[in-house]
Order: sequence, then structure tokens, then C-alpha cells
Amino acid sequence: MSEATPTGRPAQQEFEKVLAGATTSVASFDEERLTLLQRLQRFLHAYPTTVPFVVLALGLLLGVAVNPHRFTSASNLSTVLTQVMVTGLLGIGQTLVILTAGIDLSIGVIMVISSVVMGRLGVLDGVPTIIAFPLGLLCGAVFGYVNGALVTRLKMPPFIVTLGTLSIIGALITFYSRSETIGMQDIDEQAPFLSLMGDQVAIGDVRVMWGTFLLLIVAAVVWYILTRTAYGRHVYATGDDPEAARLAGIDTDRILLSVYVFAGFIAAIAGWALIGRVGAISPTAGENMNLNSITAVVIGGTSLFGGRGSIIGTLVGALIVGVFRSAVSLAGLDVLWQEFAIGVLIIVAVALDQWIRRVSK
Repeated sequence: MSEATPTGRPAQQEFEKVLAGATTSVASFDEERLTLLQRLQRFLHAYPTTVPFVVLALGLLLGVAVNPHRFTSASNLSTVLTQVMVTGLLGIGQTLVILTAGIDLSIGVIMVISSVVMGRLGVLDGVPTIIAFPLGLLCGAVFGYVNGALVTRLKMPPFIVTLGTLSIIGALITFYSRSETIGMQDIDEQAPFLSLMGDQVAIGDVRVMWGTFLLLIVAAVVWYILTRTAYGRHVYATGDDPEAARLAGIDTDRILLSVYVFAGFIAAIAGWALIGRVGAISPTAGENMNLNSITAVVIGGTSLFGGRGSIIGTLVGALIVGVFRSAVSLAGLDVLWQEFAIGVLIIVAVALDQWIRRVSK
């Protein structure tokens, strides 16, 4: 029979109550001792997507300050959304890879070869679109599988693997396409479905491509997978601490392989949007967009060290790139200053991420 206190409560319960009160007091005392900078650091650690939204707001203010009439015009908004469309789709695929502490330098050329496969089969070879289109999507998934297999089975660094496949796929694009561009007239005659994402719908005075809606749909699906499913939690766990994830029973190699396949598939979807965006099927269009996708992901708050980030942050990051480019352009500055501004944003974003991560140490 347990010993009781004068109030009639068991001694063990009374002890736990006192201990809980002491712990709360210590926590409150530690919280009071934090400086304003430390409080900010903890806040950003808890809500990492705050930073991209703040940067986006600053970019909007910069654009309004530079040229309020042109920056806020419907035509400029249409242009920004069009520029963000393909970068955002690639950024979603890149986010999946970077969440696992990897990187995919080949995601841009996977997008291009997928669009070329769709185009040459559907337009030049006379293959029905209902077959040519899925084969283009399958092409992206297959190259994603190759990347994932090399990373998981041969234990090669993702940077080296995707750097190699970047060159390999680039050569295959030139070989298969014969360096020929398929024009919009031929596409509309033989396979109009392939250019569907370039069609526009008017929302007020703003012209929005269907590809923008495709971006939002893909983002919503991937957001749900990452935040509402066990698979999404496994992706975050694999990127945060692979060894702990393995000890918890997660097949990390299987997760990594699936992530690269998923990223390749999304890159193929971006290839479909690219056809509408460019108005042609070109072996050279968008092949360097892998860097833009990485930029959007990093500026959007996803950690290059894995385990932290969000799809919403990536979308905001893509918007930041588009908004800053637009603001610098409207300011009448040379294109090189656009690249300068984006480079500064990347360095600041990575430095800020490292600072925020130190809050847990």
C-alpha cells in the first residue's frame, strides 16, 4: 500500500507534480534568459517557411519601388507566372531529392529528353498521343530510377551520379533529336495535346497558362504525400538521420530509390509544360533549368543537409526568383545583375539555414 500525504494523495503523485512544476520553472527561466536574436532563431527553426515569405514580400516592395505601374501590371504578372511554371515543377521534384540530403543535377535534361520523346514519337513518328505521352512520362521515371539505383546500390554520391547522367542524357538528347526543333505548327497538326499546357485562360486582365494550374495540382499532391502520409514522414526521417531511420525500421534505400523515380516522373511532367511554355519541342530549351530548380528550393527554405523543407517554400522560392528578376529588369539594369541578385540570395539562404540548424545543438 502506497504512502499517502496529509491531503490524501499518494506520495508518488505528489512528487511527480512537484517535479513537473520545477521543470516548467526551469524552462521558463531559460526562456527568459534568451536574447532577442536567440528567440528569433528558435522561431525560424519552428517555422522555417517564414523566411521565404518575408523575402518574397521584400521582392514585391522592391518591384513596386522601382516601377510601380509596370510591375503591378497584368502583363508583368502574366510574365512572372509563365517564368515560374516550369521552374516550380522542377523545383518540386528537386525538393524531394534534397529532403533526403541528395541533389539531382540531371533533372533539367530529364525534362528535356522526356519532351523530345513525346514530340518525336507523337509528331514525327506518327505514334498516337495516347501512347507517346505516357512513354515520355515513363522516360523520365526510368532515368530517375537509374539515378536512384546508382545512389542506393553502388553507394555513389548523388552529386557525382547526377553530374554523370547530366552529360549522358545530354548526349542522348542530341543523338535522338538529331538537333532538330519541332515547331508549334507541326505539333498542333499532329499532337495538339502536347502543347495544351501553353494554352491560356484569362483571369481578369491576367493571362494564365494551363501549365500554372498543372503546377498547383502537382504541388498539392506532393504536399499531401509529404505531410499526410507515412511515406512522407519516412522521406523526412531518411534525410534527417539515415541511421536512426534504419534503426526505426525504415528501408532507407527503398525510400531513396523511390524519391529519384518520383523526381524523374515530375521532371517529365515539367517537360510537357515546357512544350507549351516554349511553343516548340527543342533539344536545347530548358536544359540548364536544373540550376534554377535548385535555386528555388534553397531560397524556399529547404535545407541542403536534408530533413527540413516544404513544397510551399519551394513554390515561394520560385516566385522569389521570378519577382526579383522582374524587378531588376524593370529597373533597367543589365541581365548580369539579375544573376548577381539571385547568387546573393542563394548564399544568404544557405548561411541562414546553417544558423537556424544550430538552434538544436
